Amino acid sequence: MPLIENVTMSAFAEGRKTCRTVILPCGAVEEHGTHLPLGTDALHAVALAGEVARVAGVWVAPPIYYGLCRSGSRHPGTIGIRGSTLQCLVEDILRGFHQQGLLNVLVLSGHAGWTHMAALADACERVLFEFDDLRIAVLSVLDIGAAVWTDLIETPGDSHAGEVETSLMLHLHPECVTGRAPEEYPTFPRHILVRNKQAFWPGGVWGNPAAGNAEKGKLFMERSVKALVEIIEKLENWSEPPESDPA
Repeated sequence: MPLIENVTMSAFAEGRKTCRTVILPCGAVEEHGTHLPLGTDALHAVALAGEVARVAGVWVAPPIYYGLCRSGSRHPGTIGIRGSTLQCLVEDILRGFHQQGLLNVLVLSGHAGWTHMAALADACERVLFEFDDLRIAVLSVLDIGAAVWTDLIETPGDSHAGEVETSLMLHLHPECVTGRAPEEYPTFPRHILVRNKQAFWPGGVWGNPAAGNAEKGKLFMERSVKALVEIIEKLENWSEPPESDPA
């Protein structure tokens, strides 16, 4: 199916007769070291959703570029939104999908911060209980990676602007990669919230960018597409037992 923003009203009406599944790519405008673009998370999610749509024949909705950013919130270029703002936006979009007959929704986030993902899951959960015929899956690109990338990664603990994301951007948007930032593994204080987050994470990297290359990025994408197609097939055929009254 084509991107939703590129089709006419008539084409959408015709297309939804055979396809009721849509991917909602989500990202963040967030620092990714000194070598990757601020839109890395959204660029990744959009590219992955597009490839999955090409293989599986599903809709892709216009992306949500802004997300909930905590750890990099004080770094230059990070523009985050509140969790409540993100939730309201996602809830309204999901209700819009349902109104338009799109009943299988995959919320795919290129930004994997735990507060961001919790906000997405909470919003989706609320809408899920509004409609009995709606199916929703929520996952981040790192959720996929944990299942299908591990044998490719050389850097233990790589998670942000390091080996994986550098590889992906070298494959997807090499023109946006500027050299390599230094390897970095920040340590934040346990339990204590800090204002000056950049003092604990000066370079904005969590991993080793030097270990990244375009060939790995290509493999990351190929494996991710395959895994997501399988998740979509499971979602489209998902049914759960009815709720029963407690004894």
